[in-house]
Amino acid sequence: MEIVTNRFLLRDFDKKDEAAYFAYRVEPKYAEFCAPEETEPSYTRKLLELFAQWAAVSSRCNYQLAIVARRNQKLIGCCGLRRENYDSEKAEIGIELAPQFWSRYAYAIEVGKALIEFGFDALGLTEIRGISVSANRRVARLAKRYGFREIGARPSPDWMRARGWSRIEWQLTREAWESLLVS
Repeated sequence: MEIVTNRFLLRDFDKKDEAAYFAYRVEPKYAEFCAPEETEPSYTRKLLELFAQWAAVSSRCNYQLAIVARRNQKLIGCCGLRRENYDSEKAEIGIELAPQFWSRYAYAIEVGKALIEFGFDALGLTEIRGISVSANRRVARLAKRYGFREIGARPSPDWMRARGWSRIEWQLTREAWESLLVS
């Protein structure tokens, strides 16, 4: 599976991505909005195993892809559309960049646009959802840029509540996306 943008290749993970993936997930800056266990190497290993399982399924419903810079083939993050736990016309989006690429030359904007187009065009989705930590203003700005609207809060785990944060749920419909493209 591959999606090509101007600067990036979004593709299934392979073995050569592992070291870079492990490296950025243990950075303190990356961990700011994560549960403590999410930065543990064992958790990261389980994620990579899960991504490989998803990629091997013939009637695929979950896509978690490596974000690779086309100019040098280096991993800079990952992104995905996951339909598991949704009906077949809906999915949850996620984009994660290594901290050194945050706020860099609209990387998340380019990746987000490619994923949204893939979801609505290739997968035939009618709705894409997203979940973010209320304190993560970068994600809120990105969501609003693409026409996502905040539709409420989800129950938050203890580590978030201890910091005064909650989980925000976002929604983008195909109609809202298409009207954004026209304007």
